[in-house]
Amino acid sequence: MPMASIVAKRVLFGLLGAVTATAAIAQTPAQAPAQVPRSVVETSATQAVPEFRDPKTGQVWNQNNVGTNPIGKPTAADLAFDPLAQAARIDGVVIQRPTAVRLGWSQPMAGPNVPLVSLDNASLSAVAGKRWQVVLYVNNNANGTMVPMIDCRFSNAGKTVEETRVLVPALGAGVRAGLVIYGPKTDLFVDRAQCRIVSP
Repeated sequence: MPMASIVAKRVLFGLLGAVTATAAIAQTPAQAPAQVPRSVVETSATQAVPEFRDPKTGQVWNQNNVGTNPIGKPTAADLAFDPLAQAARIDGVVIQRPTAVRLGWSQPMAGPNVPLVSLDNASLSAVAGKRWQVVLYVNNNANGTMVPMIDCRFSNAGKTVEETRVLVPALGAGVRAGLVIYGPKTDLFVDRAQCRIVSP
């Protein structure tokens, strides 16, 4: 076999080995940072904004840019559709009694730096033609059964659209559960939701 061919094969095998090693390193999972339990969670809808593409112009419209013309200022006709100008609000406080889906259990660890009940991983989304909703997780960090209450505020551009009080079913010691909390109908704009534990 010619020497040039042998050298070429060795270089090729060397490169393949380096690529394989790089792929193996890339697949090594990073250690997730420890999360401190919280009694307040906030989430926004900026990652899941419904969009509409104008077939004639190719312009993509969503609730963040509708109502602006090409130079960035709303026209008189567009102002009626400006989501930031929405003044609608649901009066009073809506009471909800959602189903809590048990997802797991961990050793109770309530103490000076850990609340009796905590919330995490809240996400705000819209169910088309229905309602805004927040999916979140509630953790009972206490040694006994807890019946927490959660207040959620759905807002648009800093203005309250709806407030709701969520009566969570009893959670046993160390239980982690998932909840779906419903907000206003989707004909009202919402860009943020803040939920907090008001009673453990």
